[in-house]
Amino acid sequence: MTENTAPHGTEPTLEALAAAGFDVDALSDEQQEVVMALTPEELALLVDIRGRLDAAAPEVQAHADVAGGALF
Repeated sequence: MTENTAPHGTEPTLEALAAAGFDVDALSDEQQEVVMALTPEELALLVDIRGRLDAAAPEVQAHADVAGGALF
């Protein structure tokens, strides 16, 4: 688990994702509920995947609306 993760089902889960670069404000209420129900392991994996995608992206890249804005 990374230091940006929070206990299961808490509001800081959204804060952790926002800190990792996710646009959580673009998520619907239902999508935010799903995110808040992530286990610490799921949250850590999502943050890790985001970091690896960002590292592999070109320096300048247009943002895409993927997965309800959750990834980009």
